[in-house]
Amino acid sequence: MSQDKILIKKQILAARGLLEMTQAELAEAAGISVQALNAIEQGKSIPRLSTSERIREACERRGIEFTNSDNPGVRLIRANAIIPPK
Repeated sequence: MSQDKILIKKQILAARGLLEMTQAELAEAAGISVQALNAIEQGKSIPRLSTSERIREACERRGIEFTNSDNPGVRLIRANAIIPPK
C-alpha cells in the first residue's frame, strides 16, 4: 500500500456513518483500540499503513469502497458486502 492509499479521517468518518457503526464497533472489527481510532478521526494522529489497511478491510467487508488519489471518497455498495451492514 503506498502513502496515497492511507485513509484520511474524513473517509473513515464517512464510512463509519454509512455503516452506522460506533467507534467501538469499527475499532473492534479492525482490531485496533478505540483510543487509536478516536485519535485518527480527530486528526491527532495519522494511521500507519498497517492500521489504515485494517480499517479499510473492516469497512470493505461491509460493502464500503474507498477512492483515493486526487478525489478521496467513500461509497457503500451493499451488494459487495461480505458482512452485511446493520
